[in-house]
Amino acid sequence: MEEEIGRIIHYFSKINVAVLEMVEGKLKTGNTIHIKGHTTELYQKVGSMQVDYKPVDVAEKGMQVGLKVESHVRPNDRVYKISDDI
Repeated sequence: MEEEIGRIIHYFSKINVAVLEMVEGKLKTGNTIHIKGHTTELYQKVGSMQVDYKPVDVAEKGMQVGLKVESHVRPNDRVYKISDDI
């Protein structure tokens, strides 16, 4: 089972970083996420997150965080946290 936690609002293709807007719950480094969109289907562990260029270990509702991603994602892709990590 998956819990929707947010959506991608920007993607920096040269550095493979996505900006995630958190709309529900919490996300911690080490959690597994599923990014899903019209042409996106990506599962990965969260290796690192940043807020204002500073590393953070936890992201909560209302925050915008930068995530290193393994492949191309798009704005409005939905982000889900895998329930095993809840």
